[in-house]
Amino acid sequence: MTTLEVSGLRAGYGPVNVLHGFDLRVEPGEIVVILGANGAGKTTTMRAISGTIPRQGTIVFDGDDITKRAAEQIVRAGIAQVPQGRGTFPELTVEDNLRIGAFTRADDQVELDLDLWYETFPRLSERRRQRAGSLSGGEQQMLAIARALMSRPKLLLCDEPSLGLAPLVTKELFAIIAGLNQRWGIAVLLVEQNANLAMAIASRVYLLETGRIVATGDAATIVADDSVRKAYLGY
Repeated sequence: MTTLEVSGLRAGYGPVNVLHGFDLRVEPGEIVVILGANGAGKTTTMRAISGTIPRQGTIVFDGDDITKRAAEQIVRAGIAQVPQGRGTFPELTVEDNLRIGAFTRADDQVELDLDLWYETFPRLSERRRQRAGSLSGGEQQMLAIARALMSRPKLLLCDEPSLGLAPLVTKELFAIIAGLNQRWGIAVLLVEQNANLAMAIASRVYLLETGRIVATGDAATIVADDSVRKAYLGY
């Protein structure tokens, strides 16, 4: 069963339509990357899927139509978003931010998951009592990912995780995302402008231009396309 199937997706802001009716899918255990320039509609795509803006079309997740569901219901269904700009609560501690990530859960495993993600992200464990706003940019991005994982998602939406980060920190974050996918089988839909790093971990790639998908394929096929290399990969 396909984890995510999006058909005829349209979304925008007020009278301005940004997405113009495209399709995409994420299979179980895949890392799917959306590449595109600023203004192409990448963040709008993520917001539409996560239910934080109005949208049209059909969004099916794990066999259920979630198109009309609210954002909280979509989190409960198993989709978690790491928003662009990290979106942590700067005045709260690291641990309070993580606990907020589990707000939709009613089970008794939250403490176990805290221990798990502290083990996975040792720097967060060392800073668990610090305010999130006092962390470095890379640490805040790790916190945003760990907070999303506290909801136990089947699909992780990552919106520009490299934004504003140094190259070495970005490489570390991409290694973390790939490791989460390999170890836990969490499917990932990744929006990114750092095309080379994104392609290195991608199962499949979609190229987005002005709200429309203009090409798609596995990473090797996309890299082999001369026009794509020149437009998106810089060589």
